[in-house]
Amino acid sequence: MNENAVVVFVLVTVVGLTIVGLVFLARRGPAATEKFEVPVRCRDGHVFTTVWVPGISFKAIRLGPLRLQWCPVGEHRTIVTPVPWTRLSDQERWMAAHYHDSGMP
Repeated sequence: MNENAVVVFVLVTVVGLTIVGLVFLARRGPAATEKFEVPVRCRDGHVFTTVWVPGISFKAIRLGPLRLQWCPVGEHRTIVTPVPWTRLSDQERWMAAHYHDSGMP
């Protein structure tokens, strides 16, 4: 195998395994992704939950510990950062519980 064939093989394998994993999680229902749902805060201060799986991101652009993604509260694309549940006020917890982005990482 030449070098290009190895790269293509690795990429196809990684993408294939990721798809299989996502299908498996989807078939198990919401409880399977619940532990990956974390509250995030956008640059405008909106709080919502998103699926945050380390190393996997289909709907967002990863920027280290930050992500560029859609905010369903303000309906805009923005930088979001994870926020621990314990640091949220009661109003922010309510907002995070009621506003979710898509169920895909």
